[in-house]
Amino acid sequence: MLQMLPAVSTCFLDPSQTGFFIGNVEFMSRHLSALRSHTPRVKFAHKLLSQEVPTSLRTLSYTSQEYGKDPISKRREVYRQNVDLPTILPKRKKKPYPIPLKQIKQAAKADKELAQKGIEKPLEPGKNGLLVPDLIPVAHEVLDAWKILIKGLSHLLHVIPVYACRECSEVHVAQSGHRIQDCLGPTNEKRRSFHSWVTGSINDVLVPIESYHLYDPFGRRIKHETRFEYDRIPAVVELCIQAGVDIPEYPSRRRTKPIRMIGKKVIDRGGNIEEPKPWQSADSYPLLDFDTQGASQRFAPPLPVDVPRIAQETIEAYETVRSGVRMLMRKYTVKACGYCSEVHVGPWGHNAKLCGEFKHQWRDGKHGWQDATLDEVLPPNYVWHVPDPKGSPLIGTLKRFYGKAPAVVEVCMQAGAQIPKKYLPMMRLDIVLPDSEEARSVA
Repeated sequence: MLQMLPAVSTCFLDPSQTGFFIGNVEFMSRHLSALRSHTPRVKFAHKLLSQEVPTSLRTLSYTSQEYGKDPISKRREVYRQNVDLPTILPKRKKKPYPIPLKQIKQAAKADKELAQKGIEKPLEPGKNGLLVPDLIPVAHEVLDAWKILIKGLSHLLHVIPVYACRECSEVHVAQSGHRIQDCLGPTNEKRRSFHSWVTGSINDVLVPIESYHLYDPFGRRIKHETRFEYDRIPAVVELCIQAGVDIPEYPSRRRTKPIRMIGKKVIDRGGNIEEPKPWQSADSYPLLDFDTQGASQRFAPPLPVDVPRIAQETIEAYETVRSGVRMLMRKYTVKACGYCSEVHVGPWGHNAKLCGEFKHQWRDGKHGWQDATLDEVLPPNYVWHVPDPKGSPLIGTLKRFYGKAPAVVEVCMQAGAQIPKKYLPMMRLDIVLPDSEEARSVA
């Protein structure tokens, strides 16, 4: 450290004062503070980085540059090289609450205290049945991007091959299925945990999550006996409808007065209105462009010249849908089962007894409702990233060197799209894959 000071301070101090620096600590601290605050000296230190100087001197130059807060020296945003994916939750256990349980108990205790005093529960727009005006354009934008996303994936799947395992939920995007032995299907012992690959579809890339359409989300709850009286539509579409998008075939009640609640009891919902009958027509389906069912048959294969453009539009639409749904879920309540993949868009879940997951007998088949997360409404469906889609299949011995990415991102990347930077760390693009024999000696 003492050898570095004269080298940096040559432009404004006499080198003969080095001994005085060593003997007088206060004098040295004053000159160091001057070095930190004087902008021209910071620029001079910045120029040293382009010269052949020791690493320690470069470190001091960066330090003085940081203390000087020179606007020219803003460092670029750097992403980590590798990021581990979220851990796979066990099926024989309830999902964790997205909100800490302590906060949930505190909010319930506060609502109970207000209810005991006869004070109404304060509700914001979205939670009280009224629309949020600022989110109506967001809902329209999400629905338009959802339509582009389905159309783009339908085009790309004619060009990019996708494989799905017949026995489990594994999906792979490449010219052939991988050789990683991680199948957990019913007959995996006979196949030594190798996957049984079949041709995949758009539902394997964009996992369909459906929800009941409700004319009045704050009205009567869906019972197990009345579940067939309600239509099932994509959860993203139902969220956009409740956020302000008007679809004539799927109307929604628009309140002018907010609902009133004391604790968990609704004291004024503006009366119950007779709900219109669900849409039932064998000739047409109003949400044909917003549903993934049969989407690949509706669109012809694209021209090779248009594939990169379609891929870029698709990945942009995917990011628009995710960011828009995240904004809508902050104001409009979405519930998810803590045991299965059921999602319900509304202030409280339905009473249909359709849950067959862990300990469903104890709950009489009812769902364990809790607040939903973005990945439950729009699952990313992570797949292995393939560095060379036309190369040799991925093998299990190099499993820890492979990265992963959402299936939509992997399809668009192989089609020529520019991937957002936030997905690069989990794809591990900077790792050089060793040979299978070399992998044994890697620490």
